[in-house]
Amino acid sequence: MLTSVPGPQSFEWLRRFAAVAAPMGPRSKPFSQNALRPDESGLASVASTIVYSQAAGSNVLDVDGNRYVDLAAGFGSLLLGHRPGSVCEALERQSQRLVQSLGDVHPSDVKIRLLERLAERVGRGSGQAILGQSGADAVSAALKTALLYTGKPGVVAFSGAYHGLSYGPLALCGLRESYRAPFAAQLNPCVRFVDYPCDEPALPLALAAVEAELARGDVGALVLEPILGRAGCRVPPARFAVELTELCREHGSLLIADEIWTGLGRSGEWLFSQAQGAEPDIVCLGKGLGGGLPISACVGQPHVMAAWSQADEVVHTSTFAGAPLACATALATLAEIEQQGLVSRARELGAELAAALRANLSRSVGSARGEVRGAGLMLAVELDLPAGAALELARRLLGRGYIVSLGGGRRESIVLTPALDISEALLDGFVAAFALTLRAVAA
Repeated sequence: MLTSVPGPQSFEWLRRFAAVAAPMGPRSKPFSQNALRPDESGLASVASTIVYSQAAGSNVLDVDGNRYVDLAAGFGSLLLGHRPGSVCEALERQSQRLVQSLGDVHPSDVKIRLLERLAERVGRGSGQAILGQSGADAVSAALKTALLYTGKPGVVAFSGAYHGLSYGPLALCGLRESYRAPFAAQLNPCVRFVDYPCDEPALPLALAAVEAELARGDVGALVLEPILGRAGCRVPPARFAVELTELCREHGSLLIADEIWTGLGRSGEWLFSQAQGAEPDIVCLGKGLGGGLPISACVGQPHVMAAWSQADEVVHTSTFAGAPLACATALATLAEIEQQGLVSRARELGAELAAALRANLSRSVGSARGEVRGAGLMLAVELDLPAGAALELARRLLGRGYIVSLGGGRRESIVLTPALDISEALLDGFVAAFALTLRAVAA
């Protein structure tokens, strides 16, 4: 670390950012103009914010030249870290050959190869897909597919869920009501929320609530995060997904698995829902699929996707959906995950990291005052400490050179989603830094 965090160059860039970026979030957001002042301790009130300059692997450099270990990895989207060699090579090769095609009118060869690969890997050999540009786009396509297939506008979603903020998925957002409330009049009025079961005692109540909603007869889709991601990596009981599959079959509703965070090895499984025994009708992928480029996929079985074939033209597409560059990097990403065995590595390394973090919690704040949750390299640490403790911990970790993100409806959890190929030495260094920082915060 060459400067305090953030350094003088970050301050300058953040001032410029505040002048030209729409002011999202609470008025006290760290990079607002009023927050860009050092506090009395000499730390900056924007100490949870830096400006990236360059990155490689699991390391990030900010505009002041400070180097960080990246344990957020683009909110989990960088499965192979920053600028992975195989992905960059695929991007370069494709850029010399074809940058844009004409959607589905004249599709590119690389798009067709990706669709075939997704059919094989996600659709178990017979899937069909709609490509998009973001996870929210994939969820929108899935919701449209469910309505076309079932003719039912109702959707069951879960408290704490996050499926994106474009208009279709926004109606399903159970993470923070403030995301939905200003736009409620324009959202699907047929969405009903059920509490997500985070432990065995909550499971019967959740299943009973789901069954009651499905029994009303107007529900075309139930949308499931196999692990609640932004809510703080909350894992449901193992049989939850199987029970949902059976309930959806019984009531003629489609089960949509939002694997945008959990899929492609992040959770230590190719698809966490399928590993739990579920049989989703539609799977949504995004985040890490493109190796850093924006691309997503809504993958369903042919008899479900056939609902798009209507008497009049009905489509879900956009100019850059399935663009050749992103298709090429997606193919390279999928190949690298397989060739390096990163799915099983994430499962094993994540279990080791979770155990080390639990040991730190026990020594630092007492075994009853903290929790480590998640699966694979998708973990959250929640502290039973006063409000703001997680933010303070993240701020101090940043000062030590570690980038993490926050999760939970009140941002009460530290979320760790590093690259699947991150070195064990970097994780060992983080565990040591975490222990020191946690003791300071908990004191």
